[in-house]
Amino acid sequence: MGAPQWKNIYKLSSDQINKLEEAENKLESMEINEAESILLGLFIKDKHCIPVLNILGHLHGRYLSDFETSIEYYDKVLQLEPDNSWARDERRRYRRYLTYD
Repeated sequence: MGAPQWKNIYKLSSDQINKLEEAENKLESMEINEAESILLGLFIKDKHCIPVLNILGHLHGRYLSDFETSIEYYDKVLQLEPDNSWARDERRRYRRYLTYD
C-alpha cells in the first residue's frame, strides 16, 4: 500500500498508522478483544493520541455498549482538542443512552 491519502495532522508514526488500521480491521470483523488490545497498547505508549482516543471511544460506545467509558474517552479528546466535532457529537450521542436517577 502507498502513503495515506489523508493529511497526517497528528504526526503519527508508520507503526501507529499500521496498528490503527489493524485495529479498525479487527473491529470490522468483530474481533473486538484483539482490536481493544491493539488500541490499549497504543494508548499506553501515548495517552494523548487523538485518533487512538477517538477509536477507543467508538469501540466502547458502539461495540461494547459501555457508554460511560466511551464518554470518558471522548472527554479526553475534547480536553486536548476542544474543537473536535467528531468527539463532541459522539459524546452527545452516548450521553443520551445514560439515565441518571
